[in-house]
Order: sequence, then C-alpha cells, then structure tokens
Amino acid sequence: MEGFAAVDFEFARQVLQRGVAALFVIAFVSTLNQFRPLLGERGLVPAPELLEWVHTSKRGRRMLRPTLFRYLRYTDRRLVALCWTGIVVAAALVAGIPQLGPPWVPMLCFLALWIGYMSITSIGQTFYGFGWEMLLLEAGFLAAFLGSGDQPPPVVVIVLFWWLVFRLEFGAGMIKIRGGREWRDLTALTYHHETQPMPGPLSRQAHLLPRWFHQGEVLGNHFAQLVVPWFLFAPLFGLFVPGPVPAIVGAVAAAIVIATQVWLVVTGNFAWLNWMTIVLAFSAIGLPGIGAAHGAAASVPPGVIDGIPLYWLVVTSGVGVLYLVISWWPLQNLFARRQLMNASFNRWQLANAYGAFGTVTKQRIEIVVEGTMDEDPDAATWHEYAFKGKPGEVHRIPRQFAPYHLRLDWLMWFLPLGRSLDDWFAAFLVRLLEADAATLRLLARDPFAGERPRWVRAVSYRYRFTTRAEFRTGRARWTRDRRRTVMGPVSLRR
Repeated sequence: MEGFAAVDFEFARQVLQRGVAALFVIAFVSTLNQFRPLLGERGLVPAPELLEWVHTSKRGRRMLRPTLFRYLRYTDRRLVALCWTGIVVAAALVAGIPQLGPPWVPMLCFLALWIGYMSITSIGQTFYGFGWEMLLLEAGFLAAFLGSGDQPPPVVVIVLFWWLVFRLEFGAGMIKIRGGREWRDLTALTYHHETQPMPGPLSRQAHLLPRWFHQGEVLGNHFAQLVVPWFLFAPLFGLFVPGPVPAIVGAVAAAIVIATQVWLVVTGNFAWLNWMTIVLAFSAIGLPGIGAAHGAAASVPPGVIDGIPLYWLVVTSGVGVLYLVISWWPLQNLFARRQLMNASFNRWQLANAYGAFGTVTKQRIEIVVEGTMDEDPDAATWHEYAFKGKPGEVHRIPRQFAPYHLRLDWLMWFLPLGRSLDDWFAAFLVRLLEADAATLRLLARDPFAGERPRWVRAVSYRYRFTTRAEFRTGRARWTRDRRRTVMGPVSLRR
C-alpha cells in the first residue's frame, strides 16, 4: 500500500469486481426463473398486494425499503425487463468492459445493480428474507467504488471490504458461540451435515466421518470465524512497517477463510453465501508487482494523487466517512448480549449484521407433498411431488445447486421449524390442485403430468442418512419414517 493507493491489490480488485458481478448474474437469473410463480401477479404471495397496501398505509410506507416499484407499477413484464437489464449489466462487468472507462462508469453499473436488485428484495417478502440477499447488495455497493483499470484501487474501499468480511465471519462466530450448546460442546457438526437446509452430493459422506473429525470441524470453525478475521487488517501495517510480513499475514488469514468456505461449498448448498465470502476474502490478498505501474507515476499529472484522480479520492473518501458513521450500530451489535443476526440498521442495507446457524437442529423433519386422482382420500393411492433440491425419494443423490438459489426448497425446510404452516404453503397447495404450470416448473417432477389432482396433502417424515451398511443393502442415501399428516387432504370445490 502506498498512501491512498492499494497498489498491490489490483488482482483483488479484479476478483471482487468480476466475482460480485457474476453473483449478480446468478441472482437475477434466479429471480427471472422464480419470482413470478412465487411473488408475481399470480404468485403465492403476490407482490402487487404488498405494494397496494403500502400505497394506502403510512406504516407500510415507512416499512418498505427502497424499490423502483414504489413509483413504477409492478407488472410481471417489468420484472422480467429489470432482470434482463441486470443480467446484461452484470455480464458486462464480468467481462471487464465498463472497467475500461473512467471510474464513474463501473460505479454507475454497480449502483444500477444495487438499486435494481434492492427493488426486488424489498418486495420479495419471506422468499427474499435470507442474509445473503443483503450481503450481495452491500458487496455490490462497495464494488461500485473500486475504480477502473487505469488506476490503483483506493485503500479506503479495500479496507471497507475487510470490514465487511470481518462482520460476516466474526458475526457468524459470535452467533454460534452464544447460541446452542452444541457449538460449545463441539457436537454441532455431528448433526449439521444431515440436517442442513439443502444437502449436497457429498453431505452424506461428510456426515459419516468420525466424531473426532466433526469435533475438529467445530474447533476449526471457531478459529476461522473468531480469531482469523482480526488478521485481515494486517496489511494496513504495511503503511508503517517495511517488508512483506503485514501483507503475508493478511493473505494467510484470507486463505484460511477461503479454505473453510470451500469446505462448506463442497458439503452443502447455501446459495451464494459461501461463494460470496470466498470472493470477498480475496480483498485481503495483495500481490506485489500486479498494478505496481500505477504507483510509478503517482502524483505526476495534475489532479492526481498516488495514481488516483482527485475527484475519485473525494468520492471514495466520502464513502469511507459514510461507513465510519453507519458502522457504529453493527459494531455495537457484534458485542451485544442480544446480538442481531442478518439485520440491517438503515434502509439502504449497508453496514449490515450477519450470521447463521446459532443453533443446529438435531433431527431432519421434511414436509412431503402428495396428491391423488382418487375420489376417496381415505382409500386413495397417493403420489409424491418431487422437489429439485430438498430431500424426497430416498435413493436420489442430493444435487449441487449453489450458488443458484432454490427459494421454494429452502422455505420448505423452515416449515417444520415453525409453530404453524405459513400462509404461502396453503397457496402452494392450491396451485398444485389447479395444476398451475408456472408453479409446477419450480418442482423436479409432477406425478400427474400436468393433470389436476383430486386431493393433495402434506405429510411429515423424519429423514436421516443411511449408514454404510444400510447403503450396501438397499443403495438408499436416506431412510425415513412417517410421522403425521400436517395438512389435508384438501381439494378444490367442484
């Protein structure tokens, strides 16, 4: 680092800009495929109804976060146009095209993504209530100020990325150490691989590893989240301490964060949470020699300081001052007795609080949705609807979907954890009774091939991974036992 210029962090900037943009592409594609059947004009929880309430309620106007649809009437066609615009802009950033211009060009592109995706999450209700939504928004905002390829990245923005990774990792660590006892007695990961929301292809193999390995996983997690994040700031000492040691310490800390996140990618399906953390962790990896040419001519042209135009230093310094002010609340939250998880302290979802899995469920309860064409539900033969990601048929290998986000499958995991079934689930059953084509496309298999079933119901099962001996006997990945009918049978009136 040299003054205002993070001259050794050109590679970090490339990873940050292109990586964040790539995840925006995935987020907009996910929205394009899923928003309309979930939240569109005929969705399970229609966004137009929310917006209508906002227009007629003072409380609603205060609660609604910024969205273009507050001023522009929502239609499914406009939602599609917004998604395609976001995909095109984000893809251009992945290709590095806006970065070829002055720094305000990629800035406008990233801010457009930020506002565009916030317009979606603000009306996404429960289907967009995940922590990685606000993480993507905050990362997109910060990426807007990384600048262009003809100048070094500003130190203040690189440091703000470290602060984001710190809040993300240290916040998650504090949530865990204050949460369920399983994180303190080192048993959390004895259960987690089996009971996590959406297991991946290797989750069963991870679950079957020895207990001592799971205990080591927990210890490694605590180290990576509670100790390592402090060392991400080590490169700052390079401003005062000669030699490569500060940069090496920061790079090692980043490498540990990346390694732990890769393990989570391999063993689970957490949408783009782990992928984003990997991208963000690269902000602490400085590679001397890459971008050094920027610093060679520092302060030679008029209006340029340390290779950065004066106006851009003013803009990025303003962002730094903004974050200095709004970071007070998340900083307090990190050390608060009642720590908030995945919370925003302002309407623009900047300087948020993050965290996940303060407690780990000990058994996996799945809601299985079934239908029948028979007239008498008591004597009927029932057929199961298959979801794309959530466990169902016991012989099926769980698939890898992350960083793509299957919103319906994720919310199905939350259903058994609540005291009652959510309203959207009743609407979902109605759509199945109607054989609604858009809803059925969210599933892996419709047992009735587009025909309307006479009855549908929801049944709870306890699932667990098979042991190696059980797998050799029946080649099943799961074993399940039926618990009870939680809804239905229900049918449409005729």
